[in-house]
Amino acid sequence: MKTIGLIGGMSWESTASYYRLINQAVQARLGGLHSAPLILHSVDFAGIEQLQRAGDWDAAGDQLAQAARGLQAAGAEVLLICANTMHKVAPAIASAVDIPLLHVVDATAAAVRRTGARRVGLLGTRFTMEQPFYVERLQQQGLDVLLPDADERALVHRVIYEELCRGRILDDSRDDYRRVMAALVAQGAEGIILGCTEIALLVDATDAAVPLFDTTRLHAQAAVEWALADA
Repeated sequence: MKTIGLIGGMSWESTASYYRLINQAVQARLGGLHSAPLILHSVDFAGIEQLQRAGDWDAAGDQLAQAARGLQAAGAEVLLICANTMHKVAPAIASAVDIPLLHVVDATAAAVRRTGARRVGLLGTRFTMEQPFYVERLQQQGLDVLLPDADERALVHRVIYEELCRGRILDDSRDDYRRVMAALVAQGAEGIILGCTEIALLVDATDAAVPLFDTTRLHAQAAVEWALADA
């Protein structure tokens, strides 16, 4: 089993989900007392969030690239960024190390295509929904991406940062997300990508009329498949 390096803390709420999901998948595959060899670098998200708001993605990329180099030096053989939004700086991270970086969009797009769906709605931070790094990578893999309208995007973003990243799970916000997802389905979405690692803390398959693609779970599963490929 290869050692997985996690760049986490963005937020720690979702990083905890990565740890749990990866170890559950390894235990399911290997049984007994098996668990995953992991190395975690957990950043202080407050500083990263300030750089996001300031649009200083170069500085944010430098911080995560430094974390990636440390993980490689500690023995990691593959890397995951435990956040969707910070895949904006994935090129800076990938170029800083000599080990593979498994991209969350690739794992998600592959899962969508396996279902036969081609038109999907996307929920995430405003950076993920509005900037090209995420949507264009989905489109390059044959998917048609639908986004909530401007007011709905603002709502989805606010709930992520003001509630989910702080461990607050509110029924009213779940109802709001259900409404946003229903609007995407009405536009023709055949599935909804939960393009922020915290969203799965709020909604699940019972909250939408179409399949939900939980990027956290799919990314974790891809890491386990890679780590066990030669086991």
